[in-house]
Order: sequence, then structure tokens, then C-alpha cells
Amino acid sequence: MAIIAPSILSANFLHLEKDIEMINGSEADWFHLDVM
Repeated sequence: MAIIAPSILSANFLHLEKDIEMINGSEADWFHLDVM
């Protein structure tokens, strides 16, 4: 079984709350922030 973990860096930071709510409502297992 694959683990779905979208990156928070792909979110629209002007609408971050909306994007995080969308992730929470999806089948994603968790989300992550890339540190570079």
C-alpha cells in the first residue's frame, strides 16, 4: 500500500487554511514540508 504525503510547499500560502483542510479531507496519510 502506498503512502500519500503531499508537500505543504505546493500549497497556496494566501489560502493555506483552505489547502490544509482539503488535505485533511482527502485520503492523504500526512503532509510534509521540504527543508532545503
